[in-house]
Amino acid sequence: MSILTRRNFALGTVAATTLAACGNGIGTNGGAMIDARVDESLNFLYTNYPGTRDLASRSVGMLVMPLVTEAGLGFGGSYGRGALRIGQSSVDYYSATGASAGLQIGVQQYSHVLFFMTQDALLEFRQSPGWTADANLFYAVSDQGETLRADTLTSLAPVIAVVFAQAGLRVGATLAGTKYTRIIP
Repeated sequence: MSILTRRNFALGTVAATTLAACGNGIGTNGGAMIDARVDESLNFLYTNYPGTRDLASRSVGMLVMPLVTEAGLGFGGSYGRGALRIGQSSVDYYSATGASAGLQIGVQQYSHVLFFMTQDALLEFRQSPGWTADANLFYAVSDQGETLRADTLTSLAPVIAVVFAQAGLRVGATLAGTKYTRIIP
């Protein structure tokens, strides 16, 4: 007889996320598929939030996560894949995984871009075996309809996050605690 405890549920969520990450077979067109989704996401971002073009032009690199799926019922998890772009080229591919616990219910999908505004921030990200977004991550927010703004404080931050294209039944996507790990698509 199996008893479903919080610990077993959490371990199951971690195991399922880990197994999902294993679907990156060598010799597949995974990189091309991720790049196509990244291009679509950037086109959507620049079209709907023109102010992000300025962020992109000032950044030294961007991690584009075209689709992150997040689900939770008491415990939650998220997963997505994307590409690190320097200039117009994808130089590495990453997965984003997260786990959460607390009062939550629902499913949502969203896209996000991390703009690396300094060489040091980009170097730290690339040299890390698993970089975790923390509470010090600055967000460019959409507070006036479709106008995305990055205030003076945000524009001086080493890493700026833009979360967009949210859909689903959960509200308030946050990247705190999300772990980014290099993958081979």
